[in-house]
Amino acid sequence: MKSRDKMLTFDEIKRVAEIFAALGITKIRLTGGEPLVRKDLPRLVESISNIPGIDTISMTTNGVLLKNFAPQLKESGLTHLNVSLDTLRLSRFVQIALRQNYYDVIAGINAALDAGFQPLKLNTVIIGGVNDDELHDFVEFVRDKPINIRFIEYMPFKFNQWNQGKLISFQQMVENISERFELQPFELSDKYAVAKDFQIDGFIGTVSFITSMSDHFCGKCNRIRLTADGSIKSCLFHPAEVNLKSALRSNSSDDIISEMIQSAISVKPYGHPKAEDLIAIENRSMIQIGG
Repeated sequence: MKSRDKMLTFDEIKRVAEIFAALGITKIRLTGGEPLVRKDLPRLVESISNIPGIDTISMTTNGVLLKNFAPQLKESGLTHLNVSLDTLRLSRFVQIALRQNYYDVIAGINAALDAGFQPLKLNTVIIGGVNDDELHDFVEFVRDKPINIRFIEYMPFKFNQWNQGKLISFQQMVENISERFELQPFELSDKYAVAKDFQIDGFIGTVSFITSMSDHFCGKCNRIRLTADGSIKSCLFHPAEVNLKSALRSNSSDDIISEMIQSAISVKPYGHPKAEDLIAIENRSMIQIGG
């Protein structure tokens, strides 16, 4: 865990967000680690939501603390919300998440829906031999709820025990789900959307797939990440970083910081390496980067 002085302050995050907005960025997502452990997070949400040019502010959370914050986050200006949940089974949740908070997450999901986060997005990483037997359960879970379940292909990072046998591809997931449900593709208006989206007759919820491994979308990816300690990453899988913290704390001008951000973007790769190469790359973990 990093000490507080090594983390960007809310004022520093807001300043970077303002520079992002000046560069034409309109959407900001707060992610983790776990953003809700940051004290007074709704205050940061409110300050970012008031930045001219920012029309969408979203957050990804593990949902453990969400039941206590959902209404306040909505009032503060949060527009979209993703909850990460990889199993609907209590005993398996403890094994995967290494904590006893399953019912807190479910309560958080319900609180988010009650607060008006509809559709709510549910992020589920499907891993062969771990939770791939729950595909039908997750689809059934959104039958009567305004939730978009997003099945994510298991991505390799150093030390996450990835192997080819654990990768359940988009096509495999579709074939499995289609044994019971009729998936009907539809397209959203966002040309930069990374998910493949489907609906099912009679369902309130929808089903999507993030195909990072079997059909990557690197060519149209327009995402850039700012880590909690101030580094700009142009790609999840690209280890190169440009750290802004020193520039922010030495009163560098917005123009200089903007140039640093654009420099990071300029080395954004077209596509990521092969899976077996990704495992060996010295890179931050997904938890350190944020989804």
